[in-house]
Amino acid sequence: MSPATIFALSDCGCCDYLVGGMKTLNPILLSGRETLPIVEGGKGIAVSNGESSGAWSAAGGVGTFSGVNADSFDEHGELIDQAYHGRTRRERHDELIQYAIAGGIAQARIAHERSNGEGRIHMNVLWEMAGTEAILHGILEGAKGLVHGVTCGAGMPYKLAELCVHYGVYYYPIVSSGRAFNALWRRAYSRFPEWLGGVVYEDPWLAGGHNGLSNSESPDHPESPFPRVKTLRDVMRGFGLDNTPIIMAGGVWYLREWDEWIDNPELGPIGFQFGTRPLLTQESPISEAWKQRLMDLNEGDVYLNKFSPTGFYSSAVINPFINDLRARSERQIAYQTEPVGDHDTALAVGARGRLVYVTAHEKVSAEGWKTAGFTEALRTPDNTLVFVTPASEEHILRDQVECMGCLSQCQFSNWAENEAGTTGRRADPRSYCIQKTLQNISHSEDVEHQLMFAGHNAYRFRTDPFYANGFVPTVRQLVERIATGD
Repeated sequence: MSPATIFALSDCGCCDYLVGGMKTLNPILLSGRETLPIVEGGKGIAVSNGESSGAWSAAGGVGTFSGVNADSFDEHGELIDQAYHGRTRRERHDELIQYAIAGGIAQARIAHERSNGEGRIHMNVLWEMAGTEAILHGILEGAKGLVHGVTCGAGMPYKLAELCVHYGVYYYPIVSSGRAFNALWRRAYSRFPEWLGGVVYEDPWLAGGHNGLSNSESPDHPESPFPRVKTLRDVMRGFGLDNTPIIMAGGVWYLREWDEWIDNPELGPIGFQFGTRPLLTQESPISEAWKQRLMDLNEGDVYLNKFSPTGFYSSAVINPFINDLRARSERQIAYQTEPVGDHDTALAVGARGRLVYVTAHEKVSAEGWKTAGFTEALRTPDNTLVFVTPASEEHILRDQVECMGCLSQCQFSNWAENEAGTTGRRADPRSYCIQKTLQNISHSEDVEHQLMFAGHNAYRFRTDPFYANGFVPTVRQLVERIATGD
């Protein structure tokens, strides 16, 4: 199938194009069908949904809806509020899984209807979210034939292949290095090679949301993606995967900036994933306040941080929510329960005034924070104290108590998806309830006091002439624009 044929099928009005010297963008085989090598990235709770992914697929690409606690609707078409009634975390965890399954099935059906049978529909899940296996089984069983592929990252999804193959669905692991794929292939994927639809390379320094930085990589020293993807392809060729597509994700804006990647024999078949640009479309479900904030960003307004309760690095827009987390961690000192070395100065903390021991210098800092209103000292798993206001303490403790077990392991609440229901470590007040804030930003106009994930190129909305005068394209218009190289 030629590019002209694909565009004719999607009624795009384009044909073999060559813009600004960019190579012709040829189709690649994804999930059993030739499509444009342009993939919508899956984005968290209710941010890439059936409407946006169905439109992307109808335009000839690969649409991706989020299978992470997606929205579902009642018999009247009204949004179902994901309220939790269980008395225990385990009970709320079970409720969350049922919400996730119902939401995933609902979004798959919407995406299928909106796609008009064109392109491909994928679903994105996180391996470190709670109940991943049960949720995948539930959605793929309830939406048979509607989902063509599953992308999955945030961890090492060894069981992804087996789960997808059971339903005749292609699988797409998200990795940030050739080493990670090597481990996945040798341990599990080598048994299911025919259903490996592609490998998503997600740049750990540029992508939005959670990032796969390893312990040996510095967040302050980004590496060029080309040699890393070339290494990934070399690993794949060693397993006979010469023609399995690699999807480049993170930092992709103009395809003309990636011209050397297209039809490059060193890299083999390549597709490009767009996570941030689809946020600013008419079909995107995010609020108008969120869309406006994206258009106002400057370079450097997205912050690579490690506040997430998953323990992964993540990239989010700097706002009062992020600034509060940064300041909270800065108001932090180490302590001992008995005098040890230079930790020989007593400090009374808590309502009972229990004594801990800190350095003389840090006691001065602590007293200064208390004078400024940060009177409450919360203990962390690392034998440190963070100082917060009484209102902040109440907010943190309430969110920890109301935990619904949305992750396989949560540093913030100390929930774990095991028999004990706990990580065995103290809950960490330096983090936050990720389920609560992502639900809030997805279903309100509040973009200041919630977590706003974005890729590090989001500032380009402000400078890209395509978005001049506040223009918000349809998904089809965006796909057409991307395909020209811009």
